[in-house]
Amino acid sequence: MHPLGFIHGRFQVLHNDHLVYLLAGKALCDRLIIGVTNPDAATTRDEATNPARSSRENNPLTFEERKAMIEAALMEAGVDRHAFSVIPFPINCPELLEQRAPRDAVYFLTIYDDWGREKLRRFRELGLKTEVMWERPEREKGINGTAVRAAIRDGGEWRSLVPPAVAALVDRWHLAERFRHP
Repeated sequence: MHPLGFIHGRFQVLHNDHLVYLLAGKALCDRLIIGVTNPDAATTRDEATNPARSSRENNPLTFEERKAMIEAALMEAGVDRHAFSVIPFPINCPELLEQRAPRDAVYFLTIYDDWGREKLRRFRELGLKTEVMWERPEREKGINGTAVRAAIRDGGEWRSLVPPAVAALVDRWHLAERFRHP
């Protein structure tokens, strides 16, 4: 068990597979820091290994909205609110990453594609301690945030894909309407 772990993602909308990932990271440490990538337009940059991740349509939620989803889902899952924190994490800005990345944390990753391998390379290049929780083929990735957003936007079945606390926030914030008219 590590004293401090770090995990990251865009979480554009937080879905059940994100929650599995977060809980797997939390199980490996006493305290977990969750870095929200692409936290704002200023720190969202194109990535050669995953060009779609930087588009405006794939980043419709604010950092604060994603933070609220993460907090609600983890607390609903029984994680003590004092056992984790959520911070902006500009993974596309290596010059900022050094300032934001806690040096004493173990960086947990999952790898499905070249983007996952690139993140691992960046963390190691910064001298950060890393631990790959799992590496799987992309076809085994499971729930996809793009598909969840499309289902919300188009009135499809999405509630079974997200934690109940997240579904309540999607409704409260009228995200279906926002996704239809960005």
